[in-house]
Formats: sequence, structure tokens, C-alpha cells
Amino acid sequence: MAVLSNAIRLQLWRGLMRYWSARQEQVAGITKADLQAAVNAADDWADANAAAYNTALPATFRTNATASQKAVLLAMVILARYDPNLVRAIIGEVN
Repeated sequence: MAVLSNAIRLQLWRGLMRYWSARQEQVAGITKADLQAAVNAADDWADANAAAYNTALPATFRTNATASQKAVLLAMVILARYDPNLVRAIIGEVN
């Protein structure tokens, strides 16, 4: 999958600013431009490492899951490591 368009990157940047502001969770010492650069860098990293991630997946999942399903899996695993409450809000309680 190609990198996000500039319009989508801007939407993500604005959304993150709103999200952290609503949670009163500030990222200290950065500017709006710093956050925009971080969004761009994260998207570029995801693009550059997509093949390595796909290769790391078990073959059955890799060959049967869609690109979207693989992306959701990675996003949920990373969120679960750092913000499990957000994962619960998205996919519900997991027992």
C-alpha cells in the first residue's frame, strides 16, 4: 500500500491534536510542525517496512487476510501494548 496522501496525513495530524487535547494528554516540548513531521515519518516507516511485516506473519494468515485485516491486526497489537483502554473502546472487552 502506498503512503498516505497529504490530505489524509493532515486529517490524521488534526485528529491526533484533537484526541490528545480532549484527553488532556499533551506531548510536551513539540510544536504542530513537529507532530506533522512525526505523522509523515511514521507513515513513511510503515511504507518502507510493509514487506518485512507481511513476511513476519504466519503463512496461513499472510495468504488469507486482506491488507486491511493485516493493518488492523498490527494497529491493535501496538495499541494494546501502549493504550489498552483505547483498544477496548475500539474492539470491546476481550476475555
